[in-house]
Amino acid sequence: MGVMMRSDFVVLAVFLTACFAVAALGSLATSPEIPGWYAGLKKPSWTPPNWLFGPVWTALYICMAVAGWMVWRRVGWQAVAMTLFAIQLALNLTWSYIFFRYHNTGWAFVEIVLLWLAIAATAVKFAGVSQIAAALLVPYLLWVSYAAALNLAIWRLNR
Repeated sequence: MGVMMRSDFVVLAVFLTACFAVAALGSLATSPEIPGWYAGLKKPSWTPPNWLFGPVWTALYICMAVAGWMVWRRVGWQAVAMTLFAIQLALNLTWSYIFFRYHNTGWAFVEIVLLWLAIAATAVKFAGVSQIAAALLVPYLLWVSYAAALNLAIWRLNR
């Protein structure tokens, strides 16, 4: 990868900003719904406590940003890998609105399956460029797998 240039740090900041912008925009849909609508849903016994989501997503967004940046350093913006990264980021944001803002747990499940597929495709593409970048997406894929199972369970319990 060579010596890091000042522009490398600028682009890392761009990736971090993009990931945390998705987090912030998603929280606009999510946070107002936690004490009311979400609290009133029937949930499976294996639902994590609400306080856990913030730290987990913070770590995941950092890993996503670093992974994206690592791949960008090798292939630039025009690569298919960067398109997949942007798609999964958009799907990540969209899920928050479908599930929390619009209270549509069934369509949110369909969407999170698409998100899972986009993350998996991104990780595969990243692996062709950097095994470390691909590995940084594994916790994200695992968490979204768990979130998809939780989403499905909530949908089934609240139909």
